[in-house]
Order: sequence, then structure tokens, then C-alpha cells
Amino acid sequence: MICLLGGCTSLYYKAQEKLGNEKRDILIDRVKKGRKEQEQAKEQYKTTLEAFQAVTGFQGGKTEETYKKLKKEFDEATGRTKKVSERIASIEQVSGDMFSEWQQEIDGMENRDLKAKSRSLMRDAKSRYAPLIKRMRDVEQRAKPVLKAFEDQVLFIKHNLNAEAVRSLKTTVLKMDVEVTKLVADIEASTKEADAFLATLPTN
Repeated sequence: MICLLGGCTSLYYKAQEKLGNEKRDILIDRVKKGRKEQEQAKEQYKTTLEAFQAVTGFQGGKTEETYKKLKKEFDEATGRTKKVSERIASIEQVSGDMFSEWQQEIDGMENRDLKAKSRSLMRDAKSRYAPLIKRMRDVEQRAKPVLKAFEDQVLFIKHNLNAEAVRSLKTTVLKMDVEVTKLVADIEASTKEADAFLATLPTN
């Protein structure tokens, strides 16, 4: 059965409302999951870098096995990055729907004082949400060159399955170490931003 995105989303929200979960609750849950995905991605980037560092002293041997090991770590890092991107997209979707619904409800209010207070609450929520999603998107962008650096090295070894190719990692790993360190710092800052945002939105 073909299901249009908008229709599926609407049905999802209705199902959640029956369970007592408003869009705000869904947003909180997705931010928490987004934070977790970033933490897992951070650990995978560190693990991938460590795998590259472990072979910098390679002195011959089974280069094919080395390639497979690094390829596996790269694939894991790529998968984690994809999950982070999907989670960010889901956060943006529900937040957009929540703010849209919020605005519609404000427009329908007749009490001017309450309407003004609700509008102020929404502006405050948006001001707190904006830096969070920006930080998440910044982390997403920061991951791209890191993954590309990993990919280039994996492909180089694939194309040059010999000890010289593996030994050549030594100089580039030093540069990659700097980039991964920056990325890890960005992710940690992003998770702190998520914690701060969640602290302002108590659940039911």
C-alpha cells in the first residue's frame, strides 16, 4: 500500500496522541535519541581512527586482512553518520510540525492576553531550539571531511595492496587525528546543547 509522507505523519501523530504523547513529547524523545546517535557516532569515529593508527607500524604481512579491517571500520562510521543525519531530519520534521500547530492554535485564540503570552512562549522555545539544531547540523557537516579522509585511505589501500600503501598511512593519520579530535569536541558540545534544551522541556 502506497502511503504519502504527510498522511503517514498525520496518522503517526494521531496514534501518539491516543497514547498521551503530544508533538512536544515526540520532539523531546527524538532529541534524546539524536544525542545518543551522536555519542555512538563519536565513539565509532574514535574507534575507526584507532584502527588506522594501529596499522601505521605495519611491517609486511597480510595486507588484504588489514584492508578488510579498515574497510569494516569505515563502513561502521558511515552507518553511524547516516543514522545521525536521519535522526536530525526527524527532529526537524517534528519540531516544524509542532511550531506550525502551535502557531495555528495561537491564531485561533481570542483572549488577547493569553494569546500574547502563548506567542512569547513560542518565541522563547524557538530561540532555545535554534542553536540546538544548528549545532547538530554543524556536527553533521564536520563529519563529511573526516569520513572522506577515511574513505580515501581505504580506497588507496584497496588499489595498492602492498606494505608501502599501509606504511603511507603514518603521515595522513596524524592529520586525521586532528580532524577527529575536532569532530569529537563538536559532538560533545552538541550533546551538551541537547541536554540544556531537554532540561527546559519537562515531560508530562
